[in-house]
Amino acid sequence: MKPVLFVLLGLLSLLPAAGTAAEGYRVYESTAASVNGEVLFVSDVVREACFLGCAAMPGTAPETLSLREARDRLILETLALQEQRKLLLGAVDNVMLEGDAREAESRMAVCSSPCKPGIAPGDVREWIRRKLLVRDFFNRRVAVFVDVKSDDVRKEVARRSSSHGDDAKPDWRVVRQEMLDARIAEEIRNWQTRAASKSRIILSPMEDR
Repeated sequence: MKPVLFVLLGLLSLLPAAGTAAEGYRVYESTAASVNGEVLFVSDVVREACFLGCAAMPGTAPETLSLREARDRLILETLALQEQRKLLLGAVDNVMLEGDAREAESRMAVCSSPCKPGIAPGDVREWIRRKLLVRDFFNRRVAVFVDVKSDDVRKEVARRSSSHGDDAKPDWRVVRQEMLDARIAEEIRNWQTRAASKSRIILSPMEDR
């Protein structure tokens, strides 16, 4: 990524207690990063960290990330969405969106994190929609081209069997799926690395939390 630069938006307003402009300003919003000209705000990063910390996405466990780590996740996601828009790839299944959004809202409702009051109405649904778009993009752009050879699966089954004994012989289909998932995850990371290397990314300094 490019050298870290500090960028503040010019959206400033007078301090409530100040009688004149000379007494100071307060920052209304500041940027966390710029990705090929698309601005990510600090509030976007804070929401991302909150959703991940509350495990809002169905099927996930809570993740505690610093703002810097959450920003990096958001940058990679933004790169995928930019490519998705350029190639006209990716779509959201409305039925899946409704179901996942309802479950995400339920997960957020029981989340005890102090960040939760900062989540505005509609944020959960939009966040889920974004995640589903990213997932669909990588399914179409990466996962569909990934495969695992049968010989590799047999070798892995044999390796696990020799380690745990015949009584614990793993299921061939389970092993194949695990290997496939790992290969897809690796190819997605490779795609993200290539995309980041070809992109103009400007970062603002952020304190870890």
